[in-house]
Amino acid sequence: MSITASFAIIILAALIHASFQLSISVLTLFSGHMISARLTQIRLSRMITSFVLGVGVMTVLLLSFISLLLLSIFGTNTPQIVWASTCGLLIGLAFSVWIFYYRREKGTTIWIPRNIARYLNERTKSTKLSAEAFGLGLVSVIGELLFIITPLIVSALVLIQLPTSWQLIGIIVYAVISLSSLIIVWVLIGSGHNLGTIQKWRETNKYFLQFAAGTGLVILSFFIYVYEILNNIIEVF
Repeated sequence: MSITASFAIIILAALIHASFQLSISVLTLFSGHMISARLTQIRLSRMITSFVLGVGVMTVLLLSFISLLLLSIFGTNTPQIVWASTCGLLIGLAFSVWIFYYRREKGTTIWIPRNIARYLNERTKSTKLSAEAFGLGLVSVIGELLFIITPLIVSALVLIQLPTSWQLIGIIVYAVISLSSLIIVWVLIGSGHNLGTIQKWRETNKYFLQFAAGTGLVILSFFIYVYEILNNIIEVF
């Protein structure tokens, strides 16, 4: 696979990751508690920044760990059966996102285990320090691992096939793009935009984001099938 095609897959996987909403939900809830506590704008910005950094660090750690694990198992030549299985996982996840991602109720409640949801809700209320906000960002990524694990695996499989000099760039590209939606909300809150308006936009457009995430997974599966499976079959003949 060419470097251009590899980065196209990484970028698409990162965009799908960015469309998932748990970290944003935690950030808006966390920010609401801090605004209610009448924190200064400087301290509010510091706490939000720590949260976003926590999300970014955990994303990089997960992607790096999965890449190292897959490299130790498959080396730099991933078997075709693994790519085929990954395509199947992407399709399965797409249907899961289309059907189950948001709970059938008002608001933007996401389908995650209730014990994790309760824990995150309690932590948003009790977090008072930047270090705690950083830890909350780390945990929010783990809470949505069920949905983001497949895009991470796809990106890791692509990364281990890249030349060493491109692997770090690939990790950075994935991390920045996957954080893009969170960064937008971070900037909006930090610049004084009304939190209620942000949440209303999210609630109004949640089904579009749900559809976009599922469709992106299908497109990513098709892209991988063409470049990693179909191309190899054509080369054999």
